[in-house]
Amino acid sequence: MDYSIKLAQEFTIKPEHALNIINLIEEGNTIPFIARYRKEMTGSCDDQVLRSINDRLNYLKNLDKRKGEIADSITAQGKMTDEIALSLAKAETLTEVEDIYRPYKQKRKTRASMAAEKGLTPLAELILLQDSATDLNSEAQKYINEEKGVENIEQALAGASDIIAERVSDDAELRKVLRKKIFDTGEITCKLLENENAKTYDNYADYSEKINKMPSHRILAVNRGEKEECLKVAVSVDTEAFIDAIKSVYVKGTGDCAKIVASACADAYQRLIFPSVEREVRNELTDKANEQAIKIFETNLRPLLLQPPLKGKTILGLDPGFRTGCKLAVITPEGNVVGTGVAYITPPHSAEKIAQSKAGLLKIIEKCNVQVISIGNGTASKESEIFVADLIKESGRPISYAIVNEAGASVYSASKLAAEEFPQYDVTIRGAISIARRLLDPLAELIKIDVKAIGVGQYQHDMPEARLEEVLGGVVEDCVNSVGVDLNTASQSLLSYVAGLNSGIAKNILEYRKEKPFTSREELLKVKKLGEKAFMQCAGFLRITGGNVLDNTAVHPENYPAVKLLLEKTGYTLSDVEKGQITDIKERIERLGYSTVAKDCGIGEPTLRDIVSELLKPGRDIRDSLPKPVLRSDIMDLNDLKEGMELIGTVRNIIDFGAFVDIGVHQDGLVHISQISSNYIKHPSDVLKVGDTVKVKVLGVDLVKQKISLTLKTTELPNGIAVGNQRTDRERKEGRIRAEKSREQKTLSKEDLLKELYKKFGR
Repeated sequence: MDYSIKLAQEFTIKPEHALNIINLIEEGNTIPFIARYRKEMTGSCDDQVLRSINDRLNYLKNLDKRKGEIADSITAQGKMTDEIALSLAKAETLTEVEDIYRPYKQKRKTRASMAAEKGLTPLAELILLQDSATDLNSEAQKYINEEKGVENIEQALAGASDIIAERVSDDAELRKVLRKKIFDTGEITCKLLENENAKTYDNYADYSEKINKMPSHRILAVNRGEKEECLKVAVSVDTEAFIDAIKSVYVKGTGDCAKIVASACADAYQRLIFPSVEREVRNELTDKANEQAIKIFETNLRPLLLQPPLKGKTILGLDPGFRTGCKLAVITPEGNVVGTGVAYITPPHSAEKIAQSKAGLLKIIEKCNVQVISIGNGTASKESEIFVADLIKESGRPISYAIVNEAGASVYSASKLAAEEFPQYDVTIRGAISIARRLLDPLAELIKIDVKAIGVGQYQHDMPEARLEEVLGGVVEDCVNSVGVDLNTASQSLLSYVAGLNSGIAKNILEYRKEKPFTSREELLKVKKLGEKAFMQCAGFLRITGGNVLDNTAVHPENYPAVKLLLEKTGYTLSDVEKGQITDIKERIERLGYSTVAKDCGIGEPTLRDIVSELLKPGRDIRDSLPKPVLRSDIMDLNDLKEGMELIGTVRNIIDFGAFVDIGVHQDGLVHISQISSNYIKHPSDVLKVGDTVKVKVLGVDLVKQKISLTLKTTELPNGIAVGNQRTDRERKEGRIRAEKSREQKTLSKEDLLKELYKKFGR
C-alpha cells in the first residue's frame, strides 16, 4: 500500500506533505517538533492532525502486516487463489481481513469439523449443487459408517448440513453485507435485571434505540450497566428478513437438497453468524464510543492545562475538611512554600475554635501578604467558601478567592513525586500546596497528576488504559511544548514532557543546573545522555532568560543564522529585539516581500512568520491572552438562585450531552446541548471549551436533587457567536416530530437487504 497516497486522500493534504510526514515520523522526530519546526514539509499541519495521521499510519501498517501473515498462512495450506489474493488486497479493515481468513483459520473442534472427520464433506458438496434429480436418501446411505459414528441417514444429512452451515457462516462477503445491515437497521435493547445497584439504570429499564443513532455516552452507560450485571443488553434485528436474504444467495430451487440448504442457512445465521456478528457490532460500537469519550477528554484537557497562570500573586491554598480541619499552605509568586497550618473553620468544631482559627488566618494573611485564596472544591468546600467570604470582609484587605478543581490532589499528595518534592510535609499539607499551585500555574502542577484523575471527561475509568494514556500523554506533551519551559526553573516532571526528553534526561538536567544555571541552549549538549538528536528535538521548546534574547523565544537554534540575516535585511539588531524596538518589522518585510525575504534567509515563509512573531514578543506566554480565572470576594447560595437570573460562570466540564458550569454556588449547573445554541451544533465542544467564562441564565433549580439547569440562549458565547432564541418551542417540537417520523420510516426492508446482497453476489 502507498501510505502517502492513502493518507493524502483521507486527510485532504498533498501527497508530498503526507510522504514528508511519514518520513519525519519514521526518522524519530517528535510530533511537537514536526508541527512547530517543519511546517514547510507538512503544509503547516498542527499537532492534533499529525497525531491523527500517525494513528492512521500505524493502523494501515498493522493492516498490511496482518494481510501478509494471513496470505502466508493460506499459501502454506496450499489454498491461495487469485480471488483470495485480490480480496485481501481490497480489504480496508482488520475485520474484513479476518472474515477472509475465517474459512482457513485453525478452529477449535466444531460440529462441521467433526462431520468432516466422518467423511461427510462430499455429501455436503453434493447437496450444495441442489440437483433436483438427486436421490438424497440413496446418496446419504453411502456415508453410513458406525465406526465413524454415522449410524443412519439422518445423522449423515445432519452432519452434511453442519458443514454447509459453517461454509455459509465463513462467507466473507455475506458477513460484510449482514454486518452493515445490522449497523444500519438493528437496535440495542436493554432489560433491567434484579440487582441492588439496578436503580441507577432505571432509564434503561425497558429501552431500545437504533444502533446507528445511539450516542457514545449511552453506549458506554449501557456497557457499564451490563458489566455491573444490572442490565441485559442485546442487538435486535428482523431475523426472518436476514435469514431470507441469506437463502436468496444460497438456495436454488425447491427440491430436497434445496430444503436442506435452506435449513442450513437458517442454522448458520442463528447459531454461527448472528452471535459472532453481534459481538463484532457491540465491540465496534464500544471502540467508537471509547474513541469519542477519549476525544472529549482530550478536548477538555487541552484548555484546562492551558489555563492562564495567576502571575505575581501570593496565594493561600486551602484544602477543605470537616473533622480534621482545613489544611493551609501559603506560596510565593515563585511557588515556594512560606507557611503551612491547619484551620478549624467548619462544624463540628466549636464557635470558640472557629473564632481562634479566624484570628490565626488573619495573622497569616497579613504576615505573608496573601492576595488570593485558592479553595479546593471537595468535601466542606461550600462551608469553607462561606467562611472565606466573611473573612475577606472582616480583613479589610484587597483579597479575592477562587474555587479550584482539586480532582487528583490526593493522588498527587500521596505519590512518590510529592514525597520527593516536599519530604518535610505530610500528605495533607502537600494537597493544600497543590491546590495553591494549581492557581499559580495550572500546567506545571496538573502534569504531575495521573491525567485520568483530573476529572474532565466521561467514563474515563472504563476506557482502554493504554489508548487513554497514549492520547492524553500526547495532549500534555503538546501543551507543555506550545507554552515552552524555563530551563533553569522547571521541575523534572515538566521537563520530561519536553519533546526529545524523558524522565532520565530531565533528572540529568536538574543535576547539571545544581552546579550553575544554564546561560545558553548550547550548554544542553553538555548534559549527560543529551545528544545531538535530542538537542534538535528539545532546544526550541526550552527557554533561558538573561542571556541571548533568542534563547528566550520559540526560535530554534538551527534558525539563528536566518534571524541574523533577517535583522540585517530589515535594519535591526538583537539589541533592538531585546529592547522591543522592532515594532514595524512586519511592514519592512512586506515592502521587501515575504517570499523574497524567506528565500534570502534560507527558510520557508511559514517559518519566517513564526520567527517574526517571536521576535516581536520575546519571552511571551501564549496563555496570557486567554481569559483569566474568575476571582470572587463574595458568595451565593443555591437557595439564592431564581429562575431567569443571569450569572457569570466558568465551564468546568464538557460531555456529549452538555456542559457543566461553575456559577459560584458549589454545585455546578448543567447546560444541556439543546440550551447551548438555537443554531444546530453537533457537539457542545463545537462552541465551548473547559475554562471558558460564560454568561448563563438559570432555567430551574431542584433543591432536593441539588440540580441546576442553565441556558446560554439569548447570551453571547466566548467566540462571539450569537445564540439568541431564533426558533419557537412549537417549531422545535414540530422538528422533533418530523425527525422521529423519519427515523420510523428507516426500518429494515427485506427488499433492500436482498438488493444489497444481489449487488454483492450478482444474482
